[in-house]
Amino acid sequence: MELASLEDYKERAWKLLPKSPLDYYKSGAGNEYSLRLNESAFDKIRIRPTFMKDVSKRTTRTSVMGLDLDTPIAIAPTAMQRMAHPDGEVANARAAASSGVLFTLSTIATSSIEEVAAATPESNKWFQLYIYRDRELTQSLVRRAEKGGFKAIVLTVDAPLFGLRRSDIRNKFSLPSHLQLANFVGEKATGVRHSKEGSGLMEYVNKQFDDSITWEDLKWLVKFTKLPVIAKGILTAEDALSAVRCGCQGIIVSNHGARQIDGVPASIEALPEVVAAVGDRVTVMMDGGIRQGTDVFKALALGAKLVFVGRPAIWGLAVDGQTGVENILKILKKELDICMAIAGCATVPEITKRYVVHESFYSKL
Repeated sequence: MELASLEDYKERAWKLLPKSPLDYYKSGAGNEYSLRLNESAFDKIRIRPTFMKDVSKRTTRTSVMGLDLDTPIAIAPTAMQRMAHPDGEVANARAAASSGVLFTLSTIATSSIEEVAAATPESNKWFQLYIYRDRELTQSLVRRAEKGGFKAIVLTVDAPLFGLRRSDIRNKFSLPSHLQLANFVGEKATGVRHSKEGSGLMEYVNKQFDDSITWEDLKWLVKFTKLPVIAKGILTAEDALSAVRCGCQGIIVSNHGARQIDGVPASIEALPEVVAAVGDRVTVMMDGGIRQGTDVFKALALGAKLVFVGRPAIWGLAVDGQTGVENILKILKKELDICMAIAGCATVPEITKRYVVHESFYSKL
């Protein structure tokens, strides 16, 4: 069967991946209502095309926070990618580089900052940061990212600890013994390999992550790094304003792939509130539930300057390594281009809120 959509890649990847890694990648928190909502919320947004426009000279190119990108689609930070493919984050980063898109490396990756930097020396890439209890260690991660050519620090603000992921508890999830968290040494590198009672990852995070962090810690990060800081995991206007006051230059509206709290809004539902609060002051982006080009179009229309995909890149990686991720990005770009053409937009800046409406608008007619 030809792999013509992200759903095709997902189905193929689910057949290829072993149960424990598969459940880790695909699961959400609690009963996974918000996980389903991340995708279904897009169905409530209608596209309002405007016809009879010259769209013969289209482009998906865009500029975000000083970076020139081939398309407003980026790779989200996703942990432990060598469970999906032996080349892991390196293959994913190379796919992003060859596709002209942005790649984000997770703190808890199975490929190191230095490995990814060496594999993609000229590419656009950001480093996602968790704040560890050991602040000197946290600071060293940032310095390594600066040295490695990463162009921003993405601080995840929604994870003082990890959410209740029942699949991981049932599977007693642990990192395969031949892998480790490549940015660390000792127990911080190998601690996810074992589990005492439930999820080894939850036990690791509860031990290592600093659950006392506040907005003051964000100010601390902004002060000492040379790079722009982006707050990831914002779902409300209040938190968006706090992030801006702390000196963030970007915000990623995100519910962490619905992996933290079940019952939170879909990212696309929270996006308009955040854009209305701070969209004229910082760059607002989003992740969560992007599965086709029309989803990208809707997010851009609602004010996002860039959208991130996490799980779809993992599906591509599991199916065919770097080539699989490149194909995922090609599919999304082609679908976005077709949507733009038919909706009447020749460039990304032309995609505005005039092109979308909530389904409730039509129920009132």
